[in-house]
Amino acid sequence: MGDSNPIPRLSVHQALGGGPVADVLLWRKWCGGVVMLASATTLWYLFERAGYNFLSFVANVLLLLVVILFFWAKSASLLNRPLPPLPNLEISEKTVGKVADELQVWINYALSIAHDIAIGRNLKLFLEVAVGLWLLSYIGSLFNFLTLVYIGVILSLSVPLVYDKYQHHIDEKLSVTHRIIQMQCRKIDETVLRKLPLPSKKEKKMQ
Repeated sequence: MGDSNPIPRLSVHQALGGGPVADVLLWRKWCGGVVMLASATTLWYLFERAGYNFLSFVANVLLLLVVILFFWAKSASLLNRPLPPLPNLEISEKTVGKVADELQVWINYALSIAHDIAIGRNLKLFLEVAVGLWLLSYIGSLFNFLTLVYIGVILSLSVPLVYDKYQHHIDEKLSVTHRIIQMQCRKIDETVLRKLPLPSKKEKKMQ
């Protein structure tokens, strides 16, 4: 008999970390989603449609901010008003350590994939990486970098929400697609890869 207590399925909110970022991406905090969408749309319009230069735009915004803070501080000292409420502008060692640990995980993951493809001759993984890189190259040829980032923001604010709503149906379709891909990879492995000549152990030792 099978287990009567199936493993509970991980929710989309938990998969996204279960924090404020997940709340924004799933529109549980709609204010954050609106701000993110409006900011991305404004930046995309300014740089893509209005013709603003990114470097000059950033420099002008920073210049305006510095001027406002400078005159605010000067007027505050003359009129006995409170100074600008600036936070402690420094990065803690704990934050740097977290970023370094996260980068280490991703770099090691990429290196393990490269090892499995180059040394382990993992055909399935090779096809997945090749198709993914080809799609990325094809999509990148259709749009410039800024438009691609904007599309990524739109997808991040829509795909998790749709998947959270129709998770069961999407999982069924993905399961069928995954089985079909596995069958095709197995056929290619049996008809092509296994017929390739492999060096014997003696030849490896001589090399």
